Amino acid sequence: MKKIFKCSLFVIITTLLSACASLQGISKEEKAARETALKEAINKQEYVVDVNCMIPMKGNSKHLSSSYSLTIKRDEIISYLPYFGEAYNIPYGGGKGLNFKAKINKYNALVDNKGKTIIELETKNEEDHYVYHIEIFPNGAANISVRSHNRQSISYSGTAEEIKEKEQK
Repeated sequence: MKKIFKCSLFVIITTLLSACASLQGISKEEKAARETALKEAINKQEYVVDVNCMIPMKGNSKHLSSSYSLTIKRDEIISYLPYFGEAYNIPYGGGKGLNFKAKINKYNALVDNKGKTIIELETKNEEDHYVYHIEIFPNGAANISVRSHNRQSISYSGTAEEIKEKEQK
């Protein structure tokens, strides 16, 4: 119970710190424009979450120095996320982990009364079935939790933004 509380507290603090750091020196107009662009990207299901922290179920959280991300392009997910945790039933050699491209089977998004978008999507590949729970705050801060059948759950934090033109090619 203490571990879950510590992880939750860490995610909240990381989200707030990244939000503060990303919004310093930005005018109200720029902030509003970014929020609007992010809302539109989420509505079109064309956004990317750049991940900077990994929070495994066991062990300590880890700040990531490489560029990991989760990209949603309409009905497709591109998951490029590190994995650290227990695996119950995986292919010899470790398999793909959370590095794959697949079709989204189920996608639900709702916005709460504070403007936070909560997304739950399901996908599968030849190795496993995955459920991604994504929370995106109006300022772009994001949290991701991934559950699967064959691996222990894991969480990430980072920032969400619309897909830039050169990323879409």
